[in-house]
Amino acid sequence: MTSKGRSTRSKRSIRRQPLALVTKETAGARSNAKTPDTSDLGDLAMPRLHYDAIRELIAAGTSVTRILELQNESVQINQYCYCARYIPFSKDSLIEQRFPSRYHCLYSNEADVMHILSTAITVFFSLQTVSASPVPPLNSRSTHAVKETHIVPRGWSDAGKPHPNHLVDLKIGLKNKRFTDLERHLYEISLPTHHRYRQHLSREQVDDLIRPDDDASALVDQWLQDNGIAGSQRKYSSARDWVSVTLPVSQVEELLDTEYANYIHEDGSSMVRTTKWSLPLHLHEHISTIQPTTSFLRASPKLKTVMESPAQDLNLDDYVPNSTSIPGTCNFSGMSPACLRLLYGTYNYKPQSPNSRIAFANFLGEVPTRADATTWLQHLRPEAVSAAQSFEQISINNGPIDDGNATAGSEGNLDLQTIIGQTYPMKIMSYSTGGSPPFQPDLATPTNTNEPYLDWLDSILSQEDLPQTISVSYGDSEQSVEQSFAELACQRFGQLGLRGVSVLFSSGDFGVGSDGTCLSNDGKNTTKFLPAFPASCPYVTAVGGTRDYPEVVAYDPANGYVSGSGFSNYFAQPAYQKESGVVDKYIEALDGLHDGLYNKSGRAYPDVSAQGYRYLIMVDGIIVTLDGTSASSPTVASVIALVNDALMAAGQAPLGFLNPWLYTGAGAQAFKDITNGSSSGCGTTGFAAKEGWDLASGFGTPLFPDMLDILGLSGKA
Repeated sequence: MTSKGRSTRSKRSIRRQPLALVTKETAGARSNAKTPDTSDLGDLAMPRLHYDAIRELIAAGTSVTRILELQNESVQINQYCYCARYIPFSKDSLIEQRFPSRYHCLYSNEADVMHILSTAITVFFSLQTVSASPVPPLNSRSTHAVKETHIVPRGWSDAGKPHPNHLVDLKIGLKNKRFTDLERHLYEISLPTHHRYRQHLSREQVDDLIRPDDDASALVDQWLQDNGIAGSQRKYSSARDWVSVTLPVSQVEELLDTEYANYIHEDGSSMVRTTKWSLPLHLHEHISTIQPTTSFLRASPKLKTVMESPAQDLNLDDYVPNSTSIPGTCNFSGMSPACLRLLYGTYNYKPQSPNSRIAFANFLGEVPTRADATTWLQHLRPEAVSAAQSFEQISINNGPIDDGNATAGSEGNLDLQTIIGQTYPMKIMSYSTGGSPPFQPDLATPTNTNEPYLDWLDSILSQEDLPQTISVSYGDSEQSVEQSFAELACQRFGQLGLRGVSVLFSSGDFGVGSDGTCLSNDGKNTTKFLPAFPASCPYVTAVGGTRDYPEVVAYDPANGYVSGSGFSNYFAQPAYQKESGVVDKYIEALDGLHDGLYNKSGRAYPDVSAQGYRYLIMVDGIIVTLDGTSASSPTVASVIALVNDALMAAGQAPLGFLNPWLYTGAGAQAFKDITNGSSSGCGTTGFAAKEGWDLASGFGTPLFPDMLDILGLSGKA
């Protein structure tokens, strides 16, 4: 180094180094730093990339004098873009918007910068004089690289290319770089021992926690603009962490450097998906996921139809309670609302708060119908008949609702009738999100083959006022979705918890995995247990199933139903499970059983359980019995909704995210332990129920009076 701090490196080494212009005040200090080794950057370090940046300045109408002046104003040039900060002239505002600042660049010293910059300016002004060809957009010069790949899950087959005009509702998820802050807030307001317990956040406060930085948003917007996607075509979530745009699949393929295909599942459902997609390199650190791309999540309802009988053969009047005792009321060949209310202690409680609400979500065209609910209630809870006409229906993405001509769905009716039967006269909300239609390969595929969870989450998170309890009985194998998608969807469930919503999901109906399907989807076909998603998300409460009395882990040999359980392969064991020690204690007691088939360090579920066997439900005027954890989730959700109602009637906040209260608070004491049965599957005995928390039933089944006692509301039941 010379006495003035200037490098004596050769011009060859200078040219291969990514550059950053520095101010005169900092040039000397930086020139004393060790020269970075850029030999591993290959072509990315060649000077043509710096010339590209200068070309953008010239295209924006920037003068030679102004470009030279910028070296005194913290201007950075790297292999992706030109970065300008605090440019005082209005004509340069376009540059500031197009090339946001705060990039990590490798530095050269002032003399090197000026030498190459001056040469570059001269060269490019000469080129501009000779050639009138337009300057290509930044996107076209950015090197694309594969962002995500996913092997097609078993059960799906490629049915050829989609129609080029098939519309894709593309959702671009920006990385939440402050998620640790969000998670900290979530745990603090959900932990009974913390001074912020149940001090839930508003939508605006949550948005502030998840809003991406301006640079990331500007880069994504510019990328879309450079690819012909105008601002008027884009829709943003309230926090601007998701960007939605509807495009023909042919344009999406060009945007993501990919190819889509029609895929048909063996059950007849279909999707338009791809197995890999790419982004310009400079966007990899800012975009977490784009869907629908590699996610094959079908949101299939977790229920099994055991028996369908004409109404005259299965008389609902046989299940009308003739006493207030469990033996005198419960007939476990057909579960009634009176039996559930007696089992879980809600029989004598009537909701009191006018502001308490419970909601459930349906997908795939499932519709709860008012006519079926009316007939069902006339027999099994006559005083609640009016609720069949008053529950609120909310359509999302053209989801079907009961307009008087709707075809009833088993899952939709199961949710509605189960919840009305336990929570009347509480307000009930039914979300219906557009699902997948039959596949027609010779037509442009309809637009509703898109990812339903994101449409639903986008819609409800945009609302100022939310129900305090939500039950969802849909899911699929965790490995059917890419991890990045699962993580972002899970984070959005966490946002609901931050806002005071208790979110419950069914745990699945195939134990640790359906026999004959327990193979990994990574190309290795490794034998393994198959966890379900979203039940595996640590920010929801997963609900398993039971049957009979005394209750045992649910199963039904007639259809292979077994209450679902497992360890996530995507999500680590959350803090509330680690601190309680119950999961590690259970694993230790296994003494090596099933080692290698599950992820010992993963989030374990279910958290709790409830009856999930042979529910009496009216569907299209016919009485059927249904079993599955699709029944268990709305049952526990109904009990939690009544707890929230009692809290609100007493002037207190609702419970919100339940799991820290269950695992590290006193919540587990308000659940009845299940010690018999097993969540079998994959040709094994699976995980057995035992004393205390276990992987077959969680903490057990709810006891409403005990919950109120723990929360200081004794005598309210």
